[in-house]
Amino acid sequence: MLISASSYPFLNVLWDILIIFAWVLFIWVAIICFSDIFRRRDIGGWGKAAWIIFIVFLPWIGVLAYLIFNHDGMADRSEKQAQAAQATFDDAVRQAAGKGGPASEIETAKKLLDSGTISQAEFDEIKAKALGGRGQPTGAVG
Repeated sequence: MLISASSYPFLNVLWDILIIFAWVLFIWVAIICFSDIFRRRDIGGWGKAAWIIFIVFLPWIGVLAYLIFNHDGMADRSEKQAQAAQATFDDAVRQAAGKGGPASEIETAKKLLDSGTISQAEFDEIKAKALGGRGQPTGAVG
């Protein structure tokens, strides 16, 4: 059966788009609520189960009730998670930036020289390798 334009008016198309948008919005908000419920540490398993059941069996009311009653906690948990992720990223960048490079190798060798672990000749050799053969070690004759 072929549907003609006159049998499916434009307002019905708009209504269908609105209904689809409402379902997508509900699914998005429900996922946010579920992720917050499972991330919470201030309620136990029974409390989490009760919220899940409430959201599943009374979808719109459950999601809206969760948002109303837990909006401050959701924001705090989200902020803490973002700060923890940023701190982890910052630590990784600091570690990556602090390792390697000629200056770091020379600094490490200097500490070893000062502590007496290596000799001046070994320090000069490490320094020459770190500099990639640019220049000669200070103790070399040439």
